Amino acid sequence: MKDSYLADRIVTLKPSGIRKYFDISATMKDVISLGIGEPDFTTPAPILKEGMLSLERGETHYTANAGIAALRETLSAHLDRLYGVQYDPAREMMITVGGSEALFLALTALLNPGDEVIIPTPCFVSYQADVHVAGGIPVEIPSRMENNFSLVPEEIEAAITPRTKVIFIGYPNNPTGAVASLETLTEVARIAEKYDLIVISDEIYDRLVYTGSHVCFPAIPGIKERTLLLGGFSKDYAMTGWRIGYACGPVGLISGMLRVHQYLVMSAPSTAQAAALQALRVGEEYVREMAEEYNRRRKLIVTGFNELGLPTFEPGGAFYAFPKVGVTGLDDETFCTRLLQEERVAMIPGNSFGKGGEGFARASYATSYEKLEQALERIGRFLKRL
Repeated sequence: MKDSYLADRIVTLKPSGIRKYFDISATMKDVISLGIGEPDFTTPAPILKEGMLSLERGETHYTANAGIAALRETLSAHLDRLYGVQYDPAREMMITVGGSEALFLALTALLNPGDEVIIPTPCFVSYQADVHVAGGIPVEIPSRMENNFSLVPEEIEAAITPRTKVIFIGYPNNPTGAVASLETLTEVARIAEKYDLIVISDEIYDRLVYTGSHVCFPAIPGIKERTLLLGGFSKDYAMTGWRIGYACGPVGLISGMLRVHQYLVMSAPSTAQAAALQALRVGEEYVREMAEEYNRRRKLIVTGFNELGLPTFEPGGAFYAFPKVGVTGLDDETFCTRLLQEERVAMIPGNSFGKGGEGFARASYATSYEKLEQALERIGRFLKRL
């Protein structure tokens, strides 16, 4: 088929830098991958067992479009217990095929052609792409290492135009590991109210916070009715392959998203929903254990990068470090390509994550401590040759 048959917005869609390096490394032997943001833990045994039991019970059919009622009810209680934010399970919540579907549904439901979405960057690669596919215009606000990749509310406000409809935030942040403070997010909430904007808050890494505590954006007083909360089970419970996420927000927005969802996928997989319900019921100890191990790895890799001469600020959450590789004299694409070819270590160029990422590289520490040690040794050899 000729490329000319494709829609313009697809032809101009930039391929994911993450998948590019994943595909290259998949063809090579003895690669230590710090590229894919996926837990190396297997889904905890009680959660696995519940998924299998659901199959044995014959629960292999469609569920309600919004998801199993018991899952939404338990998730509602979970969010209330953790953050004091309350959602009506019947009208303000829906279960999705991963957080990625929730993001796609939100932007499809919200954006008219030409609507602008303000996105602090560096950020997860899907944000700008999904805005583009939905017909909107992503407006990037670069953050800087000098202030620990923190949001700058004044810069967000300065970027607002009559076409602005959404402020999109994602903390703990992928790829930097930055965690936003209550004071900063409260100021973002003030700006959203002042200009009558929707805030989409992607909080997929909410339980993986090592310094301070996570601020659930819709829990900030007065902002819940204009906020869409996105979350999921992939990172906190090591359930990436189950593809199970959720969205919580105002009745009208959730209703609009459900209209798209029912035509797109009907419902999230019934087996995955059963496993997610069990995760909420029994998964807390496993979340804490995994977070402790990630924290141990975080200290190793951040110290290691800094000692090798790659300046790296201390990430407060998620499972990524974001070293400044530009100090080597190489741009981030060249650095990552040569590192992969010469030392078989896969990292992702920072420019894959938008403005503010150039000159950096993302390293996931969601791999074993021993492999991280080996990766640092290989990176050290590579730097010496430079």
